[in-house]
Amino acid sequence: MTEIIRTIQEMTAISRDNKSAGKSIGFVPTMGALHDGHKALMTQARKENDIVVISVFVNPLQFGPNEDYDAYPRQLEQDLTLAESAGVDYLFHPEAEEMYPEPAAVTLHVGALANVLEGAKRPGHFDGVVTVVNKLFNIVKPTTAYFGRKDAQQLAIIEAMVKDFSHDIKIVGVDIIREEDGLAKSSRNVYLTDTERQEAVHLSKSLEMAHQIIAEGTRDSKTIEDAIENYLKEHTNGVVDEVAVYRYPELTQTKIIDGQCFISLAVKFSQARLIDNTIIGGVE
Repeated sequence: MTEIIRTIQEMTAISRDNKSAGKSIGFVPTMGALHDGHKALMTQARKENDIVVISVFVNPLQFGPNEDYDAYPRQLEQDLTLAESAGVDYLFHPEAEEMYPEPAAVTLHVGALANVLEGAKRPGHFDGVVTVVNKLFNIVKPTTAYFGRKDAQQLAIIEAMVKDFSHDIKIVGVDIIREEDGLAKSSRNVYLTDTERQEAVHLSKSLEMAHQIIAEGTRDSKTIEDAIENYLKEHTNGVVDEVAVYRYPELTQTKIIDGQCFISLAVKFSQARLIDNTIIGGVE
């Protein structure tokens, strides 16, 4: 049975006791509204660790002035049920006042890695992400932490943070979990209308098309980007916000696909901005 922990003091004590007993701790940080994508992270953590901890915390620091912090879905009972089904031991669910009792005197800032993709669209977002993840790492003290590859930029930034701050934590990226029709699972999918939900499947279909173009020998990034954008404009009424090829994990755009790259795209629907990506060359 999954135990809910609400204070930093109690979570820290639990982690300390388990680490002292020589037990490994697998950690999955989340903002709740859990779905099968999160469950895949928890399931892998369960397979690879003695203790599994997840956090459910809607982090105010990573929301911009006009973003959906208050509207972000909060459904602790459903989250607890899913966590229990994945064998999670502890669900850390602090209030914002517990995590941030007063304004921070020292803050973290992400450099060039946050100047593209989601970071360019949402200034300050990844500063909030690394601040809360760094704090959660210090509270939970995991052996291994698990993140989805759907948020490829976030994964690259977390990997960089762990390296730069010498966290003794292994970071594991878990492949994108999709609906049966290919749509990447996301907490924001609930904001789609029925028509938009039908159109949203074309995000993944456009990436499948890109793989086919590359398999046929095309290596020019702009040719691939244009093909994806044209496909999305033809098959959805959403606004194509970005289509770009990046090197991974450097997150620099490249004119020619070679080495390890990923194609990132974002489409704005009426109440949701969906992202998706596909890896070219594989990620270790």
